[in-house]
Amino acid sequence: MERYVRQLQLGPMQNFVYLVGAAGAHEVAVVDPAWDVEAILAAAAEDGKTITAALLTHHHHDHVNGLQPLLERTGGVRAYAQRAEIAFSPVLQRFGRDLTPVDPGERIDVGPMRVTCVHTPGHTPGSQCFHFDDALVSGDTVFIGGCGRCDLAGGDPEQMFDSLHRVLGSLPGETTLFPGHDYADRPTSTLADERAGNPYFVRGDLESFVAYRMRPRT
Repeated sequence: MERYVRQLQLGPMQNFVYLVGAAGAHEVAVVDPAWDVEAILAAAAEDGKTITAALLTHHHHDHVNGLQPLLERTGGVRAYAQRAEIAFSPVLQRFGRDLTPVDPGERIDVGPMRVTCVHTPGHTPGSQCFHFDDALVSGDTVFIGGCGRCDLAGGDPEQMFDSLHRVLGSLPGETTLFPGHDYADRPTSTLADERAGNPYFVRGDLESFVAYRMRPRT
């Protein structure tokens, strides 16, 4: 099934917000609604799409600060986050029944497109990516040439190593990577390119990965 992805760069922290679904279908999900809900809704309308779900990669403010206004503006779309992230995050717990917990590997229907929730802890306990068709929306798990910090609350470099090398290592190299921030000289990559050149993939043993990821920040 051919995919639809609309990438929006919004806010002061270079966040990427995504509209995802099946090409030709009206229903889309928004991944990590933040910063400018009106711009998100306008982009969907411009493409003839209706937002029917909100998918959260993790709980950090720069990825979820638009969720409440999105719920208010849409009359309450269904929002999803990893069960482990909800258990960890008081920010997410405040949404109560407006937020649906998902488990690793669970699939969410967005119109005719099925989106798989890929649990990738390391940045936070319940960080997740979203896999559909030949695409991966990676939040703060993987960037182009980088990966998420592991020195914030709930971070764990050993879990990040496993998420990158085992969990995401099972996905095809031709998978298109859509990162959570605009930190590189291009907006997308592939897992094959990241495995070949991203320093966090290149470090294939746990000890060197942890030492590199947790080195003092300058």
